[in-house]
Amino acid sequence: MTHTPARPTDVESLHRQAIAPPSRHPRARDDLRTRARELRLRGWTYDRIQAELGCSKSSVSLWVRDLPRPERRGPAEQARHAARMRWDHELALRDEARRRTKAAAAREIGALSDRELFIAGVALYWAEGTKDKPHARRERVAFVNSDPAVIRLFLAWLDLLGVERDTVGYRVMIHESADVAGAERYWADLVGADPGAFGKTTLKRHNPNTVRKNTAEGYRGCLVVTVRKSAELYRRIEGWWYGIVGAATAADPANRT
Repeated sequence: MTHTPARPTDVESLHRQAIAPPSRHPRARDDLRTRARELRLRGWTYDRIQAELGCSKSSVSLWVRDLPRPERRGPAEQARHAARMRWDHELALRDEARRRTKAAAAREIGALSDRELFIAGVALYWAEGTKDKPHARRERVAFVNSDPAVIRLFLAWLDLLGVERDTVGYRVMIHESADVAGAERYWADLVGADPGAFGKTTLKRHNPNTVRKNTAEGYRGCLVVTVRKSAELYRRIEGWWYGIVGAATAADPANRT
């Protein structure tokens, strides 16, 4: 008699499914599904989603079938959409070219010698720092800026000059409608100082008739950096600056080395 093996029961079949190894990349599939749904809600067709994500059209259909079908665009709307897509692509190319240019330029600088940092600091101070005027004597070192990178460079320059950090004071200037406490903490962390050691923050009154553009989340006002008892240092900075100008404009190029 031929023995026919018993067919697995439904219970056995379910048991095998339960112990089957899970998908090797479940998170990747979930990410694709989420992305597909986002694109569908933006009006993308199945073909475009398939080409963008590199998955099958049947998977796309399964993932987004419960979403409303995008409205058909008329010829004019299709033309505008195509133009917008081309422009978005062009902007992306420009952004990438901009990024590559900046990265290459940064690599061209390399390491800075003390003399190079010294000259850069003098020029930076003369461009951004407080300067003495015949009608308003201000022979002191005071520097104001909103760019954290500029502040870091200025402090590195003061260190190079041998200025002791305990002679350096800080104060924040910011619009009263901003996150004042957050800005004070940010600048204190940047310069490595205790916020309690900062001078009183200067609040700029908000004019309701003025449309401000510096209202983004990253707005932190300006940091004022001052060096106490710095009249002599200021005079040297002014002298250094005019020494640079004289060397750069000298008729004899040898004087520029």
